[in-house]
Amino acid sequence: MSDPLPRITPAQRRARLGRRHLLAPSARAAYVEAVADAVVGLHATDPATVYLSACARLREPGAGEVERALYEDVSLVKLLSMRRTIFAVTTELAPVVGSSTARAIAVRERATLLKHLRERAEEHWDEARLAEVEKAVLAAVAERGEATTAEVAEDVPALRERIVMAPGKPYAARQTVGSRLLRLLASDGHLRRCRPRGSWTSSLYPWALVPPLPDLPVREAKAELARRWLAAYGPATEADLKWWTGWTVTDTRRALADIGAEGVALAEGPGYVAPGDVPGGDEPVADDEPWAALLPGLDPTAMGWQARGWYLDPDHVKPLFDGSGNIGPTVWWNGRIVGGWAQRANGEVVWRALTDVGREATAAVAAEAARLSGWLGEVRVTPRFRTPLERELAS
Repeated sequence: MSDPLPRITPAQRRARLGRRHLLAPSARAAYVEAVADAVVGLHATDPATVYLSACARLREPGAGEVERALYEDVSLVKLLSMRRTIFAVTTELAPVVGSSTARAIAVRERATLLKHLRERAEEHWDEARLAEVEKAVLAAVAERGEATTAEVAEDVPALRERIVMAPGKPYAARQTVGSRLLRLLASDGHLRRCRPRGSWTSSLYPWALVPPLPDLPVREAKAELARRWLAAYGPATEADLKWWTGWTVTDTRRALADIGAEGVALAEGPGYVAPGDVPGGDEPVADDEPWAALLPGLDPTAMGWQARGWYLDPDHVKPLFDGSGNIGPTVWWNGRIVGGWAQRANGEVVWRALTDVGREATAAVAAEAARLSGWLGEVRVTPRFRTPLERELAS
């Protein structure tokens, strides 16, 4: 008869978060690269999320530290990758993410764009014309050094042509070829987003050429990404890893086997930890350092698992998520989501607990709100994906 799997309780899982995700004050990092690696990439679909997520985990929060990594040292790069979402990852991890996930997504994005160009564009497009326009775009960006989509379209008029999206639907829209094509070239690894025009909350990015990422064997890259994810997010289930990456069941199981992931028993059922990460008898079952955090919408910790019952009360899903499954700004106390927060037009950061958290937690959350207000200064942040509680608090 085989030995039973080691059991890891929800309390033990919550106890790991403060240290592994750099949320406990003593665990905070000095540099944003350490933050990105600790959570295996910062969500970047909403430009503000990268800054807010990083600064929640930095000893000395400030937009300048994030801008240094993104636009000066270029030690963080944005890739359309896991779950077809943009992540900011370190240049050291980027080849792993590129080969394991981003490259396959770019292939699908190219096929989709070509299909739309053939069927819905105002002028005739085929593979040959797409290749010709892409070559012209890269030459124009090289000549300018960096340029917005509109600036490149001055040199490549084909980018101004339009595609009808969702034809016949009430939400039908006409998009320029340029708005799709330059994002595709970024997905293919030819372009990167430069410092936005305007504040760091802006999405108006210029583009610049970028050296191609090294190619890694796909299976090895998937195994390495699974290993890093389990080290940060484990214990977790197979379904959690499949959801987080967007891989198939087959690829997910193969990656877990390739790294020798160790089985554990969770409240949800069978789970896994990275090799050697099974807790010992001295593993804490409560946070050894109480911590509070105000995390932004789409923060990697909040969106780290498919099954969230061990850190999120199911009754709190409705006020904290939008209709598409995107989580909004959240308030954390010792590994649990206990409420939400928002910034009002006057700059005030306000929050509300959705459960009784007690005086210690109230004081700690208030201190985090003051810390956030301090580094935001005059900047106003509105999440791209708004949720019922955030809208209510912001009004």
